[in-house]
Amino acid sequence: MVAVLRHELSLYYHSLSGYVFGAFLLAFTGIGALIYNINASVANFEYVLSFIQVVFIIIVPILTMRIIAEEKRQKTDQLLYSLPISTSEIVVGKFMALLVVFLIPMILICAYPLIFSMYGEVYLPTSYGSIFAFIFLGLALISIGMFISSLTESQGMAAGICVVVMLLNYFCVQIANTIPNDFIKNVLTKISLFERFTMFYNGVFDLTAIVYYISVIAFFLFLCVQSLEKRRYNG
Repeated sequence: MVAVLRHELSLYYHSLSGYVFGAFLLAFTGIGALIYNINASVANFEYVLSFIQVVFIIIVPILTMRIIAEEKRQKTDQLLYSLPISTSEIVVGKFMALLVVFLIPMILICAYPLIFSMYGEVYLPTSYGSIFAFIFLGLALISIGMFISSLTESQGMAAGICVVVMLLNYFCVQIANTIPNDFIKNVLTKISLFERFTMFYNGVFDLTAIVYYISVIAFFLFLCVQSLEKRRYNG
């Protein structure tokens, strides 16, 4: 698993993927800070996170499109199967690499509330609670993108499908409001990863949302393992 982690990290930082992901995330954070904290003279950093969550629709496909699809296209995934490690370890190693790439810009973002607190009243528990949930939101979306990448050999197709899935999840509540059936409306609202994040930037630390994000991560990593196992034994 460690070997897979190191291999993936070297690929991300020897290409532009890791840098583009970090640049997009930090750039949108800067724009959000400009809009909500500087222009509006508001010290609440959680409002910035509510603004920049939409960037996941762009950066998650960029980050995850090649994680498995490119290896399937180049047939280098067969080399992984020859290693004395399980498919689960391969998937977890790849996910851990994505986790590291995601956390590097997030560590820089963690400094923002402290900087803002120097110039205004910032309620740090809410700010860092929102950042904590934002990380889990990102990881849940990354696990979905990783599963989509395991379904195809084309990076472009993986990115395209991922964008569509992210958009549908982002607009889940709006779609639900157009449906007269209350049960379907409630289901669509509940499955929205983005909707559950609203509790955090409104000042409520929702533990059930964190559990939901962890469940989504585990579920899609499990599906990813099953997808690779099917290819492994079908040749």
